[in-house]
Parts: sequence; structure tokens; C-alpha cells
Amino acid sequence: MVVSSQTSPDKGTIATPAEVDRTALKAVLGAAVGYAMDGFDLLILGFMLRPIGADLGLSPPEAASLVTATLVGAVMGGIGFGMLSDRLGRVRVLTWTIVLFAVFTGLCALARGYWDLLAYRTVAGMGLGGEFGIGMALAAEAWPAHKRARASSYVALGWQAGVLAAAILTPLLLPVIGWRGMFTLGVFPALAAYAIRRALHEPDLFLARRRNAPKESALGLLVADGRTARTSLGMVVLCSVQNFGYYGVMIWMPNYLAQRFGFALTQSAAWTAVTILGMALGIFAFGHVADRLGRRPAFLGYMAMAALTVLVYAQLTAPFHLLLGGAVMGFFVNGMLGGYGALISELYPTAARATAQNVLFNIGRAVGGFGQLIVGAIAAAWSVQAAIGLLAALYFLDIVAMWTLIPERRGSELP
Repeated sequence: MVVSSQTSPDKGTIATPAEVDRTALKAVLGAAVGYAMDGFDLLILGFMLRPIGADLGLSPPEAASLVTATLVGAVMGGIGFGMLSDRLGRVRVLTWTIVLFAVFTGLCALARGYWDLLAYRTVAGMGLGGEFGIGMALAAEAWPAHKRARASSYVALGWQAGVLAAAILTPLLLPVIGWRGMFTLGVFPALAAYAIRRALHEPDLFLARRRNAPKESALGLLVADGRTARTSLGMVVLCSVQNFGYYGVMIWMPNYLAQRFGFALTQSAAWTAVTILGMALGIFAFGHVADRLGRRPAFLGYMAMAALTVLVYAQLTAPFHLLLGGAVMGFFVNGMLGGYGALISELYPTAARATAQNVLFNIGRAVGGFGQLIVGAIAAAWSVQAAIGLLAALYFLDIVAMWTLIPERRGSELP
């Protein structure tokens, strides 16, 4: 799929279709593994905020700021590692980001107070922020144009696999090994980094385009002209709303269910697991819809349904309805995650592709990190309906940005 019937730049041999298929599959698998660790880490952090706060004597705002610090670190790592990846290579820098994440997640287990834990979370977030865009660029460059959205969706499913594993394992392991033991598990991704580095090689598209890479900085290419700057603004809006909605639902909702309906940890974990399954189905379906109908129709349809389903969900009260409704809401709220890798890859050149993925999406993650704080504050000050209404309004902002600022480039060759 990468260089069918052409000489492979890094091997010097003719790549057969079967060899190219294996290369593409390995690229998606390697990217998905990195993203799975991202999802696993952030969700277990959400589950562990209470015991961490109790053990270290943190106030609720201090505990919540650990999530925000992780996401702010993701922005810094996204910018730095994205630019390095566009210059030095996808696979090499992806490995560095995973090792950085693993080491500093393990150090969180040794934290003695708020400030050192905050520092560890920030640096671990830099690793997380770096790997997302690199993995998405790697997958997009390794798959053919007519299946590019599906490849991005398969990578995004790695996040859901990590989050689902966290939802299942945290209630089982947290009472036994404590929050420090949970962070210790974060050391193991370093082994995955070693395996990824040995199994993957740089996409031939990247190697070919790097020879003629422009001298401008990758960041400068995101605002190279007025049209590109408007596109980048539109992507920041899309990524911010995507992450605001996701973190507003997935971080705040378990606490809301526990307080409002008396859900125990196992019940909240069950709600999370069912919601994640709905999200996974939404992501898988999104890739197929986007490849067949186009990026804009897929995004616009999902955005409209996300606004509708969150409004409906706010009216539910029965436990079974909350469980089932979470899956339906998750299908649309997070189903769009599968499309960002393909969409951004088609909008920016190879010399800035990983930078664009990381910078734009991680700015959205930094904004989204305040989602659970803002949603929780509005729910406490006014009502849950008001908080959900804010989410619905943001999805309509999403629709306007997609309609007016983002061009359709389905099936185009990557620049």
C-alpha cells in the first residue's frame, strides 16, 4: 500500500503487495498500541483522583489539576515531538515519546506530595502528547487514500482499548495495589517501545518527501497563508470541542453518577465500559462512512447527533436507561475521534504532518482538559441540564467551523 511495485528506500528491494500490506498493518498496530497507553493512563488517573487526594491531602482543585497538567504537558510534547518527527522520522521519535511517558508515569508512584506529582504528570503528558500525532501520521502515510479514514479509525480504537482495559482493571487492582501500584504499571510500555522500534520502518512516502522538505519550520507551515490559517483555526475549534465533550463526559460523569444516583465504583466502571463500547462502535463506523461519503458529511452528521444525544441523555434517570444511553451518546460524542488522523493528514504537507496532528489536536486536549471542571462547576451552580446544554451548544459551534473553514479532500494523495 505504501510503495506498491516500487523500490523501498530503506531496504533497497522491490516491495511486493503482500509486504506492503504487512507494513501498513504494522504501522497501524504500532500507532494503536501507543494510543492505547494514552487512553489507559488518563482513565486510571480519573479513577484514582479520590484516593490520591486522600493519601496526599490534596484539595479537589489540586486533584483535578493533575488531569489538566497532563493535558498541558501534552501540548508541549505535541509541539516539540511533532516537529522532531517531521525532521527525524516517525518511528524513531514515536519510540522516544513512549519511553518518556513510561519513565515518568513510573515516577508518579514515588510522589511524596502535590508538586512533585504535578511535575511527573506534566512530563508524562509530554510523552502522551507526542505519540498521538506521530502515530496518526505514520498510519496515514502507510495506507492508500481510499482507506485512509479507516486506518485512522483503527488507530483511534487503540485509545478505546486502553480506556476499556482501565475501566475493567482499575476496580480489580486499585483496592489491592493502591494508586502507587497502578502508576507502577505504567513502566511496562517501555517494552512496547522496544518492540515497535524493531518491527517498524519509516513510511516510504515520508522518506521520499523528506529529500525535498521545505526550509520553513513545520509550525510556520500551519499558517503559511490565509487559507491554511483559516483551516488551522477550524481544526483547533473541532479538536477543542471534541476533547471538551469527551473529558466533560468521561471524567465528570462517573462522579456525577456516584453522587446523584449512588453508583459504586464497580457500577461507574460498568457505565464507563458500556459507554466505551459505544464509542468504539462509533469510531469503527465513522472510518467507513468518511471513506465512502466524505469527511465533511461524516463529521457534520456525527456532530448533529452528538448535540441531540447529550440533550436526551440529560433527561434520563433510570439506571438501565443511563447505561444504554451512555453507549448511544458515546457512539456520536467520541465516534469522530476516528476521523481526525485522516482529515489533518490530508490538509497539511508531509513536512508538517506530525506537527499539525500534534499541535492542533493537543491544543484541543488542553482546552478539553477544562471540560470536566467547567461542566462540573455549571452543574453545581445551576443544574445538570445547564451543563449538558453547554455541550450541545458547543457541537453546533463545531458544525459551523466544519462547514465554513474545513475543505473536503477525501481520497486525495497526501501533499
